[in-house]
Parts: sequence; structure tokens; C-alpha cells
Amino acid sequence: MAVVSTIRAIGNRVVSAVWRIGVASRFFFLTLIYSGNSFRRFHLIIKELFSTGVMSLIIIIVAGLFVGMVLGLQGYETLKRYGSESALGVMVALGLVRELGPVMAALLFASRAGSAMTAEIGLMKATEQISAMEMMAVNPIARIVAPRFWAGVISMPLLAALFSAVGIFGGYLVGVVQIGVDEGSFWSQMQAAVDFREDIMNGVIKSLVFGIVVTVIALFEGFDAPPTAEGVSGATTRTVVTSSLAILMLDFVMTAIMFRGA
Repeated sequence: MAVVSTIRAIGNRVVSAVWRIGVASRFFFLTLIYSGNSFRRFHLIIKELFSTGVMSLIIIIVAGLFVGMVLGLQGYETLKRYGSESALGVMVALGLVRELGPVMAALLFASRAGSAMTAEIGLMKATEQISAMEMMAVNPIARIVAPRFWAGVISMPLLAALFSAVGIFGGYLVGVVQIGVDEGSFWSQMQAAVDFREDIMNGVIKSLVFGIVVTVIALFEGFDAPPTAEGVSGATTRTVVTSSLAILMLDFVMTAIMFRGA
């Protein structure tokens, strides 16, 4: 009986997971369908851009600066063993533009903006504001979900680009200003080695995909949260955990595809 109970429990979890994926996919397509209303009232997207993008600037800038400084310090110690200190700019730029910029920015975005979206929509559901909209014939997906979705999609690549830029500046502060690497070599080798299509555009594509995935997960968890304090708390936790795992998994998949294509 114990074996049967275990199999039944596993089966229930699998069915529940498949069901949630199907509901989330339907939720995503409905968001796209009703996005036209959001673009006709673009001030709603602007308002959410401030909440998701501008309010995330501080954590993105501070984290990017320190990640770049650490990358410059560690990179110098590694390159020094091979007499290649002049290539520090290349290592810092490629590491940030290809990987660390999009991934770290997406993780911070999920922790800050994604959890805020989930908590806000979950609280609106718990206080029956969404039900009130439906009673007044206002589509909550068009009015609440779609503007937040496009705000997240627009702001995520911009935040990732800012993270990479500030990180490169942090690497410059450590490598050139503090340690003494030649400034001309730092910038010239970086400009010669970093390719716009192969490096920068791949990072932009990654950040765009991360923005879509994180925003959809955050909005769906909030919209699907049980209307209780515990339900909203659990949905917020699931947003951060699921988004983080999805970011890391998709990063590996996209990196493998991009390197194979190259």
C-alpha cells in the first residue's frame, strides 16, 4: 500500500504540474490577445515601467558595480599567471555582456519587481478588487496584467544593459585605476574583441526572454494565488523560486544554442 500511495502522490503532482503549465500558457496567450487595449492606453504601461524599471535601478546599479569590480579583481589574478593582464577588459566585457549581465539582472528583477507584481495582484484578488472589475465588465487581464507584462518585457533588457555597462565600469575602476592595467589596452582590446551580433545581441536576446518568462510567472502566480494571507505569501515565494530556476535553465539552453550556431 505504501508503494501505491507513493505512486499516486507522484502522479497527482505530475498531473497538477502539467495542469498549471497549461493554465499558465492560456494565461500568457490571453495577455497577448488583450495587449492592444494596453497600447491604446499607453500611460498604464508608463506607470508600470516606473514601478518595475525605475524602482529597480538602485539595486541593479549597485550590484552591477560590485560584480564588475569582483570580476576585474579575480580576472586580473587569473590572467596575471599567463602574462595576459592587458586582456582584462576583454574578459570583463565578455563575461558581463554574454552571461553575468542578463542572468544577474534577471535574478535581481525577479526578486524585486517580480515578487512585487505577485504580491500586488494577489492582494488585489484577496481584497476582491479583481472580482469587482469583473462585475463592472472590466477585463482584469487587459487592465491589470497586460500593462505590467509589457512593462516587464521593456524594462528587463534595459536593466541588463545598464548592469553590464556599470559592471564594465567597475572592472575599469579595479583593473585600471586601482591595479594599474594600461588604460589603452583595457579599452582597445575590449572594442576589438566584443562583437555586436555574436556577443551584445545574444545578451539582449537572453535578457528579453528572461523578461518575458519572469513577468509571466510573476503575474500568473499573483492571479492564481488563493485569496488569503498565506496564499499571497506562498505565491510570492513561488515566483522568486520558479523564476530563478527558469532563468538558470533557459540560460544554459540558450547558451548551448548560441554557441552551436556560432
